[in-house]
Amino acid sequence: MKIAVVGTGYVGLVTGTCLADSGNTVICLDINAEKIARLSRGEVPIYEPGLEEIVHRNTASGRLLFTTDVSTAIAGAEVVFLAVGTPPLTDGSADLRALWSVVDSIAIHLSTTAVVVTKSTVPVGTCAGIEKRLKDRLGRDCRVASNPEFLKEGAAIEDFQKPDRVVVGVRCDDVAGVLRNLYLPFLRTENPFLIMSPESAEMTKYVANALLATKISFINEVANLCEHLEANIDDVRRGIGHDRRIGFAFLFPGAGYGGSCFPKDVQALAAMARKVGVLPRIMTAVHETNSAQKNVLGEKVLRHFRGIMTGKSIAVWGLAFKPRTDDVRDAPSLVLIDQLLAGGASVRVHDPEAMENVRAMYGDRLVYALTPLEAISGADCLVIVTEWGDYRRPDFDEMVRLLKSPVIFDGRNLYSDQEMHARGFQYYPIGKPPIHAVENRTMEKS
Repeated sequence: MKIAVVGTGYVGLVTGTCLADSGNTVICLDINAEKIARLSRGEVPIYEPGLEEIVHRNTASGRLLFTTDVSTAIAGAEVVFLAVGTPPLTDGSADLRALWSVVDSIAIHLSTTAVVVTKSTVPVGTCAGIEKRLKDRLGRDCRVASNPEFLKEGAAIEDFQKPDRVVVGVRCDDVAGVLRNLYLPFLRTENPFLIMSPESAEMTKYVANALLATKISFINEVANLCEHLEANIDDVRRGIGHDRRIGFAFLFPGAGYGGSCFPKDVQALAAMARKVGVLPRIMTAVHETNSAQKNVLGEKVLRHFRGIMTGKSIAVWGLAFKPRTDDVRDAPSLVLIDQLLAGGASVRVHDPEAMENVRAMYGDRLVYALTPLEAISGADCLVIVTEWGDYRRPDFDEMVRLLKSPVIFDGRNLYSDQEMHARGFQYYPIGKPPIHAVENRTMEKS
């Protein structure tokens, strides 16, 4: 098939690359000329494990192409995927201006049999809006479908190539057949191809993300309660997770969720509810709980230093909103950094992939360390925000030597309480009593 993908962000680039890798000819379209030039040279502007290799392989074979020219991309395309951003407006609803602009620009280039597919996360009713907009411009009915993505940053290639399900929202069987044929190479393990209305498909995407976000906010709220009642969230999590009705997924306490999906999708679902007169009590609480959770680490640090941060040097491990990505959108680390800087502290940061994205935001207001140990050298404490594998088994003896005082605020509960006590760390996890280890702790260095 000849496929066009409009938008070369995380979703668009992964979609186009994986479809090219299954034998299709794919042209990726973007208005950002610099990005297209970089991609044409084989430079992948985002970090996603495995993506660069597949991009190189398919550009070399001629199956994956990049352009800024609408006609080149759209003319003759059998399927046109729309994968442009839908960021939140001030009221939380999705901003569809980029999407409508794309629909207007591609209309005259669409073949009479082309299928226009929304990959962007869009409010319920958007497919119907696209159908009407295209008919108004072309004077004929166009085939439009919804095909929401369920990709996890850091595992997007595997998620696309081995999906647990493919959801398509269509109004006629022949469009479903086109999309089934396109996805057939990825459905060899009998995972379901789910056909529903476009409205149901659009809602499915929001509900999936909102439910996962709800689990995260719920366990974080319970973790905060555990700290006040001297309970251990790890024990509680094990106690409930073995219940088959509950399970363990997304029940790990931490510093709050971030990224491009959960924050905006929870707000957008709430905005959709308000628009039709339904009070979104749970969604509002989920968003508010997560916003508050992002302050928890900074508040712990502030209490430890009795509110005096001036002159303190704080090391931060982990800047991306999750491991295996360089994405810092709505990342908890940014809230922490702002808190520390506002308090007068100096901040030393490390992340395996996201350093340049943070440098573009903060410039010389931060110290950027090349290694985790460089970040903690001379620091008054360490705060862990992202659970990169690089941080799971550090040299604790060297950490004690390098830190001014062996104090760790662990926003992802990477270490065992017993080991922290044995090694003499003052340790502040999430949802568990802190470890003071006064009798073993190395004396603060002068």
